[in-house]
Amino acid sequence: MKSIAKSLAALPRWAAVGAMMLGTGWAHAAKVNDLPGGPAVMQLNLHPPATQIAQSIDDLHWMIMIISTLLFLIVCVAMLISIIFHRKSRGAVPAKWHESVPIEVAWTAIPFLIVVLMAMPATKTIVAQKDTTNSDITVKATGYQWKWGYDYLTGEGAGISFLAELDPEQRALSNAGTPQGDDYLLRVDNPLVLPVDKKIRIITTANDVIHAWFVPSFGVKQDAIPGLVRDTWFRVDKTGDYYGQCAELCGKEHAYMPIHVKIVSQEEYSQWVQEQLGDKAASGSADADPATAKAQAQPGQQDEPGLAGPAASVAAKARIS
Repeated sequence: MKSIAKSLAALPRWAAVGAMMLGTGWAHAAKVNDLPGGPAVMQLNLHPPATQIAQSIDDLHWMIMIISTLLFLIVCVAMLISIIFHRKSRGAVPAKWHESVPIEVAWTAIPFLIVVLMAMPATKTIVAQKDTTNSDITVKATGYQWKWGYDYLTGEGAGISFLAELDPEQRALSNAGTPQGDDYLLRVDNPLVLPVDKKIRIITTANDVIHAWFVPSFGVKQDAIPGLVRDTWFRVDKTGDYYGQCAELCGKEHAYMPIHVKIVSQEEYSQWVQEQLGDKAASGSADADPATAKAQAQPGQQDEPGLAGPAASVAAKARIS
């Protein structure tokens, strides 16, 4: 009894602590706005779809939700009617019948038709999700603890590779315990840049543990498994920034593994590709060892005046021949 009394006496204190924490949470929520392409404040529904697949998933969600709600109401109403109007205290007498073929057919056929009604559009959406053929661009997304590596394999931008990890400023805010901004723990240093209205194939794998590449607005979630290659696809119909996260518990910093996809126009994408390939070429030239290049040259071979690199090699071949 004493322990019970002590527990009851502590209730007001715990209630005050809970109210303070709730007030702090609401105060912080008031400072945060909806993030376009990402989560919304007090969000209850799915993310606004940015692809046809995501729109199909949203439609399926609502269709199945409505059907399930109607079935729930029908069953509950039938139970309440039976309990209230057909109980023994009101003089109700149960009917005596056995093996009613029409009833057995009905309670078998109706659920079957409902399942088929839900399965047909769901199967169509699943089949569309798995159709990764005829893609315009293929990108390999490799999960690391705790960042993503992107390699552009085919299409415009092939050859571009980079790592994307949590922005250092976001890490500092987390370490200080002072969350700020609508994109808190979602901003990365190198977003994945892709063009609008193009079929993008994403190949997923991992280097250490199981990860998952998940962007809700695209309707895409694909596991990245070490030693295995999986794939998915999307076609975004409007430009903007879209956010996701690793959706598979992958270690102590799982929460610090965001995904940021930047969808731009075709012109902006082509310009970005040229900049990235130009930086890569410049980096490759800077890494070249002049002493090694000179040692590999043929005896007596000299660069033509005013020429360098590939142009000098072509001139030297012409002179030798």
